[in-house]
Amino acid sequence: MSGTSLDGLDLAYCVFRHKDNNWSYAIEKAETIAYSPAWKDRLLYLPETDAATIQATDIDLGKYIGNAVHEFIERHALSVDFVASHGHTIFHDPSRKITLQIGNGERIAAICKLTVVNDFRSMDVSMGGQGAPLVPVGDRLLFDEFDYCLNLGGIANISYEDQGRRLAFDICPVNMVLNMLAGKLGMPYDDKGEMAKSGSVVQALLDELESLAFYKLRGPRSLGREWVEENVFPLIEGDKLRDIPDLLATFTEHIALRISAVCSEKENTMLITGGGAFNDHLTDRIKYHFSGSTHIPGSTIIEYKEAMIFAFLGLLRLEGINNVLGSVTGSARDHCAGEIIIPEN
Repeated sequence: MSGTSLDGLDLAYCVFRHKDNNWSYAIEKAETIAYSPAWKDRLLYLPETDAATIQATDIDLGKYIGNAVHEFIERHALSVDFVASHGHTIFHDPSRKITLQIGNGERIAAICKLTVVNDFRSMDVSMGGQGAPLVPVGDRLLFDEFDYCLNLGGIANISYEDQGRRLAFDICPVNMVLNMLAGKLGMPYDDKGEMAKSGSVVQALLDELESLAFYKLRGPRSLGREWVEENVFPLIEGDKLRDIPDLLATFTEHIALRISAVCSEKENTMLITGGGAFNDHLTDRIKYHFSGSTHIPGSTIIEYKEAMIFAFLGLLRLEGINNVLGSVTGSARDHCAGEIIIPEN
């Protein structure tokens, strides 16, 4: 898994069991391989390049992922059935039926000599869906003890049951913006939200953020870097008179308000995962605005839940079980998505 926050490549070795119509899981080994500055810049600016550069990077990232997975397997002496790879999103614009995750699956399969399942989003977009979020089927089958499953990654997304239907959608940007602001001070992120905690909320900027048209949309909706760069960055970077801690405080409050607007039911339980779960100030603001109870699990689930669920989506694909929910993405129906690549012997 490679997320929009560009932290690095998440690798998770997972075991799934199915008994009495119930699924269980275990993450037995997991690690993150941080991207080098060169890789981070290459992925960050790739959407601005040409088709030939994107294709070459797709192949190079496939080699990078394949080698990383192969070394991970060898280092831990793992017995592996298949590899599921989300890849790294370069374009995501469902309104134009465009979504592209690079990290060439054929290269991964050739290097690892294992079956690979990838390209989980294209089919859904072609069927009129948003191609996102895809994690909710895992939330439903693996984390059903929680009313809400909230992921705080580059973008916040949520999933929950509503009258027998799973609903899920992107809420707002999170680490994509917070990390950008911390980067202006030469730091990769705001550790535990300490800078944001020291700042003051800028009410005028908060009002502008809260009034963005996307937040009025109902039904399936998803966010990509393009929307953030076009709608959020100009507001924040245009406020040149403010200190970075004030901007961090303001955007953190915005995130908490957006989440509380979605999760308004009292006495419900919320699971919080993703890198943002380590941001103590952010989770404190979420708890302040959310009337139910929150649960932050151990670090392995926080960091690797999304990678683990993509492994689960790969398993469902190989078993021929629907792994994309139309009620979540807005596509015509539930379906079983993902390209299966079997390496030559």
